[in-house]
Amino acid sequence: MTDSISYPETDEDLSVHSTIYAAGLLKDKVVLVTGGGSGIGRATAWLAMRLGASVVIAGRSEDKLARTVAEARRLTRSNSMAYKVMDIRDPDSVAKVIDSVHDSTGKLDILVNNAGGQFPQPAINFSGKGWRSVIDTNLNGTWNVMDYAAKTWQKKGTQGSVVNVVVVGQGLHGIAHTVAARAGTIAFSEKASVEWAPHGIRVNCVAPGTIKTEGWKVYPEQVRARYPKTNPMMRAGSPWEIAEAIIFIGGPGGLFINGETLVVDGGGRHWGEIWAGEKPDHFLEASRVYELPNSDN
Repeated sequence: MTDSISYPETDEDLSVHSTIYAAGLLKDKVVLVTGGGSGIGRATAWLAMRLGASVVIAGRSEDKLARTVAEARRLTRSNSMAYKVMDIRDPDSVAKVIDSVHDSTGKLDILVNNAGGQFPQPAINFSGKGWRSVIDTNLNGTWNVMDYAAKTWQKKGTQGSVVNVVVVGQGLHGIAHTVAARAGTIAFSEKASVEWAPHGIRVNCVAPGTIKTEGWKVYPEQVRARYPKTNPMMRAGSPWEIAEAIIFIGGPGGLFINGETLVVDGGGRHWGEIWAGEKPDHFLEASRVYELPNSDN
């Protein structure tokens, strides 16, 4: 299969890229997207705004957030997107932002937990500090945002929807720390979906496979060259495709979906493997085709 899909990369691209959804789908909704200044978060914010929502993007890098919001306002001539600086590892920072969203808009309908981070490294080389840093961000940080949002909804007697962006369970060798953190998020989401349902709160996850984002630059070029061959569709996905999955499961299309993980990986979990670093020689010998990224075989 040839890679013939379009990968919207700039804000200009995101402002006009085609979508399967009808205009106005999220009219009068308020959406908070963490990690909304780049990649999947930025694509999700753009899509939600184009569908009629008031969107707040949050993250640690004010420069990225401000640039995204400035472009959104320039290209749409509206104030439907705003930003808040937030560190998901800091419960006080999280509380301040979520309270601010409620104070300024009167509500919060959909929370998209996309913020996170990791670095490629063999698990045998993890330091205690490195391990704790990834777990604190990707697991504890995600919980901080979920927890405060849910408590606020419960207190106000309003409904809400949470979508946690996690990772596929198959493959992803070389970033075992983030896989562990995201697995914890999935497990918690499944249990919370049951316990929070009586409060009108849905909790779901979206698990992307190999997605072409700005984050690819942290991986060696020879590693990136292999990524399109990590699934039977023989291509990488785009942030826009993940954004549409997030809006589906978190929005009106998923009203009877709760506690699920929607995997969007081109079938990679059924066939293929993802290595975030160089594949060790003993595994190369067992799967020689992997070392031929430009082969048609």
